[in-house]
Amino acid sequence: MNRILAQSPQATRALQLVSSLQNRFVTQLETLAKTLASSQRFTKVEWLRDEGKHGGGIRFETADGNLIGRGSVNVSQVHYDDMAEKKLASANAISTIIHPCNPFAPSVHIHISWTEMKDGSGYWRMMADLNPSHEKSADTTLFLAALKDAAPKQFDEAKVQGEHYFFIPVLERHRGAAHFYLENYFTAEPEADYQLAKAVGETAIDTYVSILTASLTAQSSANPTAQQTQLAYHTLYFFQVLTLDRGTTTGLLVHDQNDVGIMGSLPAYVDRNLLQSWLKEMPQPQEKLLQALIDCLPNETIALVDSATKIKLSEAVRTHYHNFPEAIAMQASAYITPATVDNHRL
Repeated sequence: MNRILAQSPQATRALQLVSSLQNRFVTQLETLAKTLASSQRFTKVEWLRDEGKHGGGIRFETADGNLIGRGSVNVSQVHYDDMAEKKLASANAISTIIHPCNPFAPSVHIHISWTEMKDGSGYWRMMADLNPSHEKSADTTLFLAALKDAAPKQFDEAKVQGEHYFFIPVLERHRGAAHFYLENYFTAEPEADYQLAKAVGETAIDTYVSILTASLTAQSSANPTAQQTQLAYHTLYFFQVLTLDRGTTTGLLVHDQNDVGIMGSLPAYVDRNLLQSWLKEMPQPQEKLLQALIDCLPNETIALVDSATKIKLSEAVRTHYHNFPEAIAMQASAYITPATVDNHRL
């Protein structure tokens, strides 16, 4: 069955926007790979929601290359045009994460989405965060300054929201060095809101590719100490995504038709022993969740997170929140929480 798209003009335009951002990012990353004489490319994968009846998405993914260890640029549109009982009309999103191989090159997460209700109301969600294992203050400054130029009126709020959302209480530290997050964003000027989402998305992509280019052309040697630091950071990233990230958890609970895509944000390798050491810091019942996640990993210190493992991890998350539904309240949130379930990887 072919993928059926949402009927709403706003949803159509939002899908065009996130698809253009997807093309912009993939094109720039592949151009960089060619410039560096790398054969790494992205593969197109389509997934369907209810066999396409309620939409689906297309992601471009890459793995195990000489530039990017894991990378996913996912665009989705799901809708419920044929289900009158649903308050949610549609959700359109780009959610992307890039984890370079070089430990001196930062990872990045970017998300732009438009969620629309059956009454015609809707809101944007905009996220961009730079995630280095070895922070360079110049990169952090550049990334934040670019986003401030793109969203001068909203920047201060977005920075506060991002720093709140990406804080990991049990480890008393943040995931990432630069954070921008606008949740439930809408004003009385829909066109201005659309242009803001476009500007934030394009700016985050262009600035990151510029930072990545500089990092990869600097030819810093990936010594064992630097690689170990990167592994520890990727383990932290894995931990934050699977124990705190509300969007990831919601996506897994809503359906099981895109588990590998939803888990596209996970790095290639994590330190199993480091995860084990954090068990004692976890509040109940989340120590059970972390143990279940660890049990899904290969029984090796440096554990590979492949597609089969991602499916196991997805089931572990679903089982945990089925058994402990009240634990959803322990997920990260911005200061503003939308009234609807916002799944940014639907």
